[in-house]
Amino acid sequence: MPLKGPIMAPTRAEPDRRAAITEEIVRSTGIDEAMIERLVRGFYDEVRRDALLGPIFAARISDWDHHIAKLCDFWSSVALMTGRYHGQPMRAHLPLPVEAAHFAHWLALFEATARRVCPPAAAEHFLERARRIAESLQLGIAFRRESQAAARGFGAPTPMQIHEPQGEAS
Repeated sequence: MPLKGPIMAPTRAEPDRRAAITEEIVRSTGIDEAMIERLVRGFYDEVRRDALLGPIFAARISDWDHHIAKLCDFWSSVALMTGRYHGQPMRAHLPLPVEAAHFAHWLALFEATARRVCPPAAAEHFLERARRIAESLQLGIAFRRESQAAARGFGAPTPMQIHEPQGEAS
């Protein structure tokens, strides 16, 4: 891609390249929009019933159909590179009362749902991305909290400490 200033300019080949990558993902994993919707709906059905995560979502989500549609767009963008999602996940997650245990539990529920709903190659494709997303959100939230605490003159957990389970002996 040619450079124009500090930003890379898209070329005419970019949509073709993205389509080819998406086609390869679909061919090798079987992922399609219907599978994404089954995964997202199945997962959030579990989350809504979950004792740890359910109350966090219940306090913030009133229109579940809208939320599910947004998450289907997100996972379509993540899993198939469709570009349908245009939100800011970090901004949405920053104010949530979540710690490392929440992320670990979220991943465990997501993995169980993906393995139940998807064929193995598709489940692995989703899980690889889910792990990276969880780690990114976790580190971003920890960094932001540490920065905010430092600005107020208080200590806060470092990004590495947020990965450590609380209350467990080494």
